[in-house]
Amino acid sequence: MSWSIEGRYFENCSCEVVCPCTASLALGADNDYCRVVLVFHVDSGEVEDVDVSGLTVAAVADAPKYMHEGNWRIGLLIDDSASDEQAEKLGAVFGGQLGGPMSALEGLIGEVLGVERVPIEFSSKDGQHSVSLGDRGKVSVENVVPFGSETGEPARLTRIFHPVGTELDIAKSADDSALSAFGIDLDIAGRSGFSTRFSWAA
Repeated sequence: MSWSIEGRYFENCSCEVVCPCTASLALGADNDYCRVVLVFHVDSGEVEDVDVSGLTVAAVADAPKYMHEGNWRIGLLIDDSASDEQAEKLGAVFGGQLGGPMSALEGLIGEVLGVERVPIEFSSKDGQHSVSLGDRGKVSVENVVPFGSETGEPARLTRIFHPVGTELDIAKSADDSALSAFGIDLDIAGRSGFSTRFSWAA
């Protein structure tokens, strides 16, 4: 069976702006670890004939300084407004079991920490992106517009290896961004972020 989804994405990690890991997994994080939350809001899409439009998934990961060496620990937070069937399909897509971009990370993941259902509220407008993840925390980033830019367009990282795509808008997180899930505490206030749209199919 096939699937296709499209929507909006942002992330926030423990590196300073701009995260070197995103430029290349081999560069190494600013710290002795990389802790990151990857937020996907599905504007429209179906997974094996199940409509998953309007739902949000957040992947929480803890990786070593040099991410290309693997041994990532990762868990998924799925919108609790999803039905059991929708949650199962989303978990399979974002866990990489149904192919697609997330399956490219399979060799890097050393431990899957599980899947949890939480109330999720997502917002993305005018270069500001935020998600509330129940009692796990809230994450907000704002796109970085270069000084002197006449267009107001954000700075952009291009020609990269990333599951979402090869181009990402550079962002910085709010001072109150904080998240704790799967035993991972993310120190991500005022840190690196990225955002973009995504369109996947397999």
